[in-house]
Amino acid sequence: MLRLAAPIVLAQVGIMLMGVVDVAMVGRVSPATIAAVALGHIYWVTLTVPGLGLLLVLDPVISQAVGARDSMGIGRGVQRGVILALALSVPTALLLLPGELFFSFLRQPEQVTPIASVFARWSALGVLPFFLFVVCRQSLQAMGTVRPMVIAIFAANFLNVALNWVFIYGNWGAPALGAVGSALSTVISRWAMFAMVLILGWPQLGPVLRQWYPESFRLAPLRRMLHIGVPVAFQQWLEIAVFAFGAIAIGWIGAVPLAGHEIAINLASITFMAPLGVSSAAAAMVGRAIGRGDLPAARRDAVAAIVLGAGMMAIAGAAFLIWPQTIASWFASDPATVAMAASLLSIAALFQIFDGIQCVATGILRGSGDTRIPMLLHLGAFWGIAAPLCLLLAFGAHMGPRGIWWGYVVGLGVAAVLQLMRVRWRLGQDVQRLRIDESAEHPILD
Repeated sequence: MLRLAAPIVLAQVGIMLMGVVDVAMVGRVSPATIAAVALGHIYWVTLTVPGLGLLLVLDPVISQAVGARDSMGIGRGVQRGVILALALSVPTALLLLPGELFFSFLRQPEQVTPIASVFARWSALGVLPFFLFVVCRQSLQAMGTVRPMVIAIFAANFLNVALNWVFIYGNWGAPALGAVGSALSTVISRWAMFAMVLILGWPQLGPVLRQWYPESFRLAPLRRMLHIGVPVAFQQWLEIAVFAFGAIAIGWIGAVPLAGHEIAINLASITFMAPLGVSSAAAAMVGRAIGRGDLPAARRDAVAAIVLGAGMMAIAGAAFLIWPQTIASWFASDPATVAMAASLLSIAALFQIFDGIQCVATGILRGSGDTRIPMLLHLGAFWGIAAPLCLLLAFGAHMGPRGIWWGYVVGLGVAAVLQLMRVRWRLGQDVQRLRIDESAEHPILD
């Protein structure tokens, strides 16, 4: 589990680093610019997460085909992933364009809204390469090959830093574009990232992309993949949206609290990449075990993943608890912003283990093909409990941004317990391989 998860974790951290570096580098411009890039990233993530979640259907489809040594099933799975990525890119990019109306409707600070809207519009150009990269990434992970994506992601991060230095601050004769320069740098880096993973991963991806199967275009199997993937997409969105909802509520309080929140949530997001990487590894390994009919191995993989994910987050939580002020000062120079971020990091230290467990558990379930019930469990934990509690503590109990974050703690704790119970039940059953190309109306289990 660790051998597969470690490079995936590095890759996940690399993806998140693009947003974190953007915030850190514009942090030297002004608090309003930090808040604008924060809102722009929140808008981007909120709109792209449904597509990302839907493409995670490739985890059980391809990994189970790999376990069963079904080369045609692998090829059809990858090709259908490309078709879904192309179809998802158009509406997602279009929804990023009217950002100003969205931010104004949500009553975000007037000095922040115009900058965030332009940032979101430029970001729309990076949707297609991001979704195509996800297809390559999930396919390679399911095949057990991760080096190409790790190299591509870290090369793209170096490119993003260099381009940020040029376009944000106006170096090498370029105009100082601030937040817009950050968006432009990230778009170019996403195209470079996709191109590089495709080139480096061609020995594995080439055989399944050179010759297209006519069955890949059939609507019935695509509908069955949507039947599995839509709950994953909605589940991912539910989690991201509750954090975005908290950011919007903090925006009602002011620009400085929002800037502090953005620094803290970006740091928590970096640590979250560890269990997210373990979750992807768990989905691949559990899926391959189920594909070859080895349920005891699937159960051992699940236990290993949960222990690894929770252990990683325990270390991250300890760092947030011991050095919150020092860590926050790396990302801003304004004392008020640093103080706010540090106070929120102390709370984030408490929900790290809960966050790790619920994330890894959903990856295990996804690898087994179980997506609908985990989605409903997330709905109850995040929107039935966390969201109303955030508002109650922030405004009813007058706790401000800290109340929002205490609501996060409770919601993640409930989600962790519920998803663990579901894993125990699911892997106690006789789980069989998904059959996407059968003629039944829905995905069936042999």
